[in-house]
Amino acid sequence: MSTLTFASVDDRAAGGKALRQRIPRSSQGGWRPLPDRRDPVEVLEEQAADRVPELVPIRYGRMLGSPFAFFRGAAALMAQDLAATPHSGLVVQLCGDAHLSNFGSFAAPDRRLVFSINDFDETLPGPFEWDVKRLAASFAVAGRDRGFSAKQRGAIIVSAVSAYRTTMRELAGKRRLDVWYARANIDKIEEEAASRIAPDEVKRMRRNIAKARAKDSVRAYSKMVEVVDGHPRLASRPPLVVPLRDLFPDIEQHRLEAAVDAILRSYRRSLQSAHRHLLGGFRFVETARKVGGVGSVGTRAWIVLMVGNDLFDPLFLQLKEAQPSVLERHLPRSAARNHGQRVVEGQRLMQPASDVLLGWVRSNGMDGATRDYYVRQLWDGKGSAMVDVMSAGSMVAYAEICGATLARAHARSGDAAEIGGYLGSGDKFDRALADFAEAYADQNEHDHAALRAAVDAGRVAAALA
Repeated sequence: MSTLTFASVDDRAAGGKALRQRIPRSSQGGWRPLPDRRDPVEVLEEQAADRVPELVPIRYGRMLGSPFAFFRGAAALMAQDLAATPHSGLVVQLCGDAHLSNFGSFAAPDRRLVFSINDFDETLPGPFEWDVKRLAASFAVAGRDRGFSAKQRGAIIVSAVSAYRTTMRELAGKRRLDVWYARANIDKIEEEAASRIAPDEVKRMRRNIAKARAKDSVRAYSKMVEVVDGHPRLASRPPLVVPLRDLFPDIEQHRLEAAVDAILRSYRRSLQSAHRHLLGGFRFVETARKVGGVGSVGTRAWIVLMVGNDLFDPLFLQLKEAQPSVLERHLPRSAARNHGQRVVEGQRLMQPASDVLLGWVRSNGMDGATRDYYVRQLWDGKGSAMVDVMSAGSMVAYAEICGATLARAHARSGDAAEIGGYLGSGDKFDRALADFAEAYADQNEHDHAALRAAVDAGRVAAALA
């Protein structure tokens, strides 16, 4: 029998440290656009080409709201910019859009609320720095939006990156199963935050958590369904919620229902057998197109109402179109045959616990085009931090939570010892990314202004909704 050999934590950390000779941590700081950097509006319009035309102006209208709103919708722009920056070559499963508003709560299978990344539309393997830089830049942009001083923003950004670095180094010495199961429970976060932030912010945080706990299919039913002649119907609120019956009034109802039924049957095959059994206990009622978010506006997203034992036992699913990741222009293409599968498998790789009904499907639309979708529960304890009312002190605490969360997500697929070795025990990487984040926030403001100029000139149309 051959003897098993292992590279020790120290050896792997030394390998990461050696990478500093080729890519110094200080080189990760600052930002300067390349001379041939693409026009930001051109990049956004390229994305719009395969989106629902009447919804694209809503996307632009939302992005115009503020530089931070623009940043949320500009993952493709930042992907091209990150591709031009130095990186260590240490690869993890990337979120691809790791800004501060793409973290939040959701209900784990044991029904406890956990905190993690909650958006994986752009997920793909790539350099760990790309996610950390997008997270850092999002705090710089959001801090400006809140009117924080440069010193306050610097403290916030350094807190996020430092938490990432120290958590990664802590994870390097843990067993693989411990890394895999590591997660942040909302109860623990609430307890720790209560000792760090002002009493009024504690009350607001607790109200927000209570609101997240109440977000489930029963709550969605009370908000989105109207009963007509004893039958539940999804309420029409165009252009944000439009039932399928209204989108295609010339097609017989039974044909629409048959098309949706075929999609659901195909989706079921992506689930584990126990979860297929669970889904089999629900019957389809109706579906509608629903617009949400910022960056994804214009992609096709549907909600599906199903019922179990009776009308008081609802289930809401969301089918969201999965297009190629914005990272694929700059990294190797996904090995997944279906972009919905890419999203789901990336999510399962990065999250400590995932929705039991998470799955994917490929479908032929009413227009004859074939598209990929991923499927999840619409409301299942989902909540997000109230960034627009955070004080600087609260944002420091939130930045630490996000940074540590991102490190745990990356450590599930990457080598924590090697990454931790590169990052080191000092704050050189933290300070470099703080410089990058502020410089990139300047770029984001220029790009936001470019979109405003394009709307003012009539080059693109924007609408509020």
